[in-house]
Amino acid sequence: MDNTNLPTEYDGPSKSQLKRDSHALQAMGKELVEMPEGKLQKFNLPEALKEAIYEARKLKSREAKRRHLQYIGKLMRISNIDEIQNTLDKMDHQSLTYRQHFKQLEVWRERIISQGNKGIESFLKEYPLAERQQLRNLQRQANREIELKKAPVASRKIFEYIRSVSE
Repeated sequence: MDNTNLPTEYDGPSKSQLKRDSHALQAMGKELVEMPEGKLQKFNLPEALKEAIYEARKLKSREAKRRHLQYIGKLMRISNIDEIQNTLDKMDHQSLTYRQHFKQLEVWRERIISQGNKGIESFLKEYPLAERQQLRNLQRQANREIELKKAPVASRKIFEYIRSVSE
């Protein structure tokens, strides 16, 4: 009898695939360990993972660091990897996520400058932690600079402000 037409049971990912996934998580963990403190603060990490990262930074022994990275990889398996990966992608200037985020910030800046209060209100609906008064002041400065044909200093400040609020 020919078994080629019978459906085979799916036993889950292969051992090789599990190992590749494990190594990928360890690499991501290593990236977090080697990341500057300011960037690491932008991540919403579980407390146990955060503690493990800080502990790994203290280790001097190569072997101890290797084992600790394996532990971090294990912790990452039970964490929300999508959120961590998305934040990493936003920081990576070459990634599509970063470029999309950057483009969205530029659109917000243009809306705030051209639409005034309407654009500011739309932005505040999306990012309620933003300060209305600061956005209005920067918007007025940007429009004044456009009228006087000056360098777009306020426009850059708006971009930096909305970037800090949206992260």
